[in-house]
This record gives sequence, structure tokens and C-alpha cells, in this order.
Amino acid sequence: MTIALDRQTKQQSQKMLCFYENTSRKMQIARIRNIKNQYWERTVFPGQRLFFEAVPEAKLEIFSQDQENDEIRRESFSCKHFKVKDEKDDKELIGENTSN
Repeated sequence: MTIALDRQTKQQSQKMLCFYENTSRKMQIARIRNIKNQYWERTVFPGQRLFFEAVPEAKLEIFSQDQENDEIRRESFSCKHFKVKDEKDDKELIGENTSN
């Protein structure tokens, strides 16, 4: 069961589209919980691709089973790392480069 608490706030307007892919052979749990009044969690199966929205300050935690000793491993990443690049971003970058 997934619980998602979203409130219409300034943060909501700053959300960015993100993409994550489970490239491992084991099921993973993806979780964002460092944002006040928000909790997001998904089960991600091997090979599954996942789109989600997050604010730039959010941290994506990935929980997976270690291949060697079956311990649960937690990795934490900035959601900025998973931001989907769009045409608007490309045009802004091109505009910045040509103005020099």
C-alpha cells in the first residue's frame, strides 16, 4: 500500500519530473521522506522504469538486498540527479551558450 500526502504549496509548483530505473536483479524500495508533510514510497521490480515528481530538495532513498550477504542496503541520492531533461532546459542552455 502506498501513502502519498500532498498539499498545494509553493513546493508543489517547483516539482520536477524525475526518472529512475532498477537495473539490478532484485526488487527495490524507492522512498522520499525528507520533505515536510510528504511521504512517497514505491516497490520497483528488476528492470522497471519509474517516473515521479519531486521538489529539488528531495532525497531519493533506494533500499535493496545486498547480493553477497542478503543485508538490506540503503543508498540516498538527490532527486536533482534523476531530473528528466526537457526541451525548455535545452533551449535555456543553448541561449546561455550563444550569449557569450
